[in-house]
Amino acid sequence: MKQISSETQRFIQAHRNDDVRELALHAQKFRDVDIAFALSQIAGRQMAMKKMPEWAQVEGLVYPKHLSMEQCSSEVTARYKASLVEGDTLVDLTAGFGVDCAYMARNFRKADYVERQSYLCEQAVHNFSLLGLNHIQVHCEDAVEYLKRMSPVDCLYLDPARRDNYGRKTVEITDCEPNVLDLEHLLVEKAKKVVIKLSPMLDIFSALRALEYIREVHVVAVDNECKELLITLMKTSDNAFCTLSEPMVCCEQVVNNFLTEPFRFTYSSEKGAKCTWAETVGQFLYEPGVALLKAGPYRLLSERYGVRKLHPNSHLYTSDTYVDFPGRRFRVEGFTGFGKNELKSFLQGVCKANLTVRNFPATVVELRKKLKLKEGGDTYLFATTMGAGEKVLIKCVKMA
Repeated sequence: MKQISSETQRFIQAHRNDDVRELALHAQKFRDVDIAFALSQIAGRQMAMKKMPEWAQVEGLVYPKHLSMEQCSSEVTARYKASLVEGDTLVDLTAGFGVDCAYMARNFRKADYVERQSYLCEQAVHNFSLLGLNHIQVHCEDAVEYLKRMSPVDCLYLDPARRDNYGRKTVEITDCEPNVLDLEHLLVEKAKKVVIKLSPMLDIFSALRALEYIREVHVVAVDNECKELLITLMKTSDNAFCTLSEPMVCCEQVVNNFLTEPFRFTYSSEKGAKCTWAETVGQFLYEPGVALLKAGPYRLLSERYGVRKLHPNSHLYTSDTYVDFPGRRFRVEGFTGFGKNELKSFLQGVCKANLTVRNFPATVVELRKKLKLKEGGDTYLFATTMGAGEKVLIKCVKMA
């Protein structure tokens, strides 16, 4: 890695909290400073303050280009992945900036970081030393070539690139590089446990159909935004290649940087769950968190929490007594049909509201225009469909 001059170091330290765009406008004033590098480091640290606050407190870390910073895991999702693995040896085949590798490596005696971009490898050597992670060995190599010749390990981690040759994001497993489908048998031969990060937009059932040795599926949401879809591959105890038992699905919702209690299930248990249906809207309304909406344990939510589902396709639940439900919770103030007069009376005095549609034949934009409501305020409206097919508008107040 190139030497950083003392002038550049002082500039970075002095302007660490300043507006990068404003600094760039005055770049010509700083002739003794590697201004391009300095600005990238200031911007990188500012992003790290939000994504990896623990790393941002370490003086001297070197940050990569903006795209690598944008694509790397956050501290909270890296910690979640670390909670899934432990053992003697770990290999991260697509290590990038190294956030996932760094956090997972804490649970292993020895770890190997593999990355084909040389500048990221140089930064990793520098950063791991400052982070006290001297048991991580850095390899500047192609992931597939390294995989083919490596010795078996306890855990392999793989985060395939999900962009095409034009920089556009991709979703399907076959569009990722390296192609996990082609490597699946080799991966499970080389590790007792394989953890793969896929696009959060990928359909879970397509992964279950495509991959043969899935043991677990993890859907991770941060502050109600689906961030990661993780799968673990494992071979059987006798190392024979055979069909494994049904995968466990784990929905993890991170709120304010704290892990909540995960919701675990299998799709066979979901199919056999007893779902109670609502004939009317009760005193409380519940909307599952996005990790649950992604994974789809809709019948089990009713069974486990004793709540009633409004409609098979609405994915909203109600109860007459308050339940500590895994998602957004509301106190119902009333509900109505969509007749012109009843709507007028129901919304009297309401100028703005937070509007959500679930299983309803109109978009939020279309309905907001029809109801003549602005966005915001303390009122929450849900437009949805009940079990008998009637369309209703539910007015609520959000609960903590």
